[in-house]
Amino acid sequence: MGMPSFAASNAIIYLTYGLFLVGGVAIAWRVRTHNTKEYLSSNGTQKGIPLALNFIASALGSGILFTYPEIATLCGVQGLIVYALSSSLPLLIFGYLGPIIRKRCPEGFVLTEWTRQRYGIVTALFLSFFTLVTLFLYMVAELSAIQQIVTALTGLNGLPAVIVQCVVTTIYTTIGGFKVSFITDNIQGGLVLLIIVVSVISVGVETDIDRSKIDSSGLLKSSLLGWQLVYILPVAILTNDFFISGFWLRTFAAKTDKDLRIGVTIATVVVAMILTLVGSSGLLAAWSGVWEPDNDDAPGSMALFLLLGRLPAWVVGIVLVMVITLSTAAFDSFQSGMVANGSNDLFKNKLPLWTVRVCVVLVIIPVVVLALKSPDILTIYLISDLVSASLVPPLLVGLVDRFYMWRGFEVVVGGLGGILSVFIFGTIYYGDARKGGELIILQGGLYGSDWGAFGAFVAAPVGGMLFALAAFALRIGTLWLWSRFGNRKFDAFDRPVVRAVPDLDDVEVESQYVANGKFI
Repeated sequence: MGMPSFAASNAIIYLTYGLFLVGGVAIAWRVRTHNTKEYLSSNGTQKGIPLALNFIASALGSGILFTYPEIATLCGVQGLIVYALSSSLPLLIFGYLGPIIRKRCPEGFVLTEWTRQRYGIVTALFLSFFTLVTLFLYMVAELSAIQQIVTALTGLNGLPAVIVQCVVTTIYTTIGGFKVSFITDNIQGGLVLLIIVVSVISVGVETDIDRSKIDSSGLLKSSLLGWQLVYILPVAILTNDFFISGFWLRTFAAKTDKDLRIGVTIATVVVAMILTLVGSSGLLAAWSGVWEPDNDDAPGSMALFLLLGRLPAWVVGIVLVMVITLSTAAFDSFQSGMVANGSNDLFKNKLPLWTVRVCVVLVIIPVVVLALKSPDILTIYLISDLVSASLVPPLLVGLVDRFYMWRGFEVVVGGLGGILSVFIFGTIYYGDARKGGELIILQGGLYGSDWGAFGAFVAAPVGGMLFALAAFALRIGTLWLWSRFGNRKFDAFDRPVVRAVPDLDDVEVESQYVANGKFI
């Protein structure tokens, strides 16, 4: 019972990586290109089912084995269902907003390109900075998770696995670009579904539940924290998904809007089921007596691994393959997304292809260094969630045609104002400016006993919009005074110049427009 042997663990880990390397390089060599834009994207090429598998692979990572069982041990069934739905349902937003943005910016392949056309270069660079930081943090979280999981499941040092994973994904991503990531995610997505089904059945069959612990655990009851999460998690995850370039690359890769909607709908259902099944291991660990709430040495995030420690080694081996598959699929998506964003936003895709490939390699070095410190994975996610909750609401105003006068100035001020609002709220709530600053990075975590985290996720979007509206009033007032006393035309409410662009789904040109973005 428990861990596979030293030899078996090494064989499972490195044979799995070896298969991904051989397969990835073979695919990459076949789809390689000398065109930078084709290297970075695959616009208008993919049908519904491949898109679904890609969204599934991109939405999941090895970190789910920590975060979802943990929330089940803290908030029970209520928290688990809220978290699973909050993580899966936001994928539907790409089926709704994706067609709108694709028609307004058909030549783009990331959200920042639409932002540049709508709001100007300053706002695009502002969004790009936070997008790149978010992707960087997610890469750190993914490597940190795989390192900790390998150690927990096998007792081996997780560092070699981290390095091998980086080498494998970097090699085939460097050769083939986004196209190879898309194809490998199809394979990995299908493989993950199969392995998860086998793993769940194995865990369910092999686990002995003490029925007396079910009621006494309180995990079937609702809680204050559970109700707080009903608001916090949808806001945090929905807005943060806008920062994940991998989702936008796949949105633009859809052959038609129908294919996109089919893909995200299937992915939403499957991701919700997978996350619920993975998170239920926290419930099983509590009800079988493997995890105890008063054991400080074994936090809820380790519930799944405590459960696996009681199961046969072959089950652990299957889970280990699943973990490597999940992590590799997620990590190469973050890699391709970061390179696509960096090349498009900072260099307008004018860099030589070899330079882009070098960037793929260089970005890995600081990621590995930080991942080795084994930071808390949930905390990493929360920091980026709070930033996105501040920035995304003012950004999305530009999608509404009647608000054509909304400019990049409002988006930037709103994004920064949302973060400042969290500090102001924290300072007032705790009566301490230092704790107000700590709330910006949610140092107290998400599952505290007070209203700090809840207030932060209210302050971020609400404060962001209030600051954006104030910036709008200030800009309009300043332009009016400038026109009045400077003998200039007041054009703040004039519609911007537009140009027609072709529809992605049909050959005929429809009445779709792309505005010349302005910051002021």
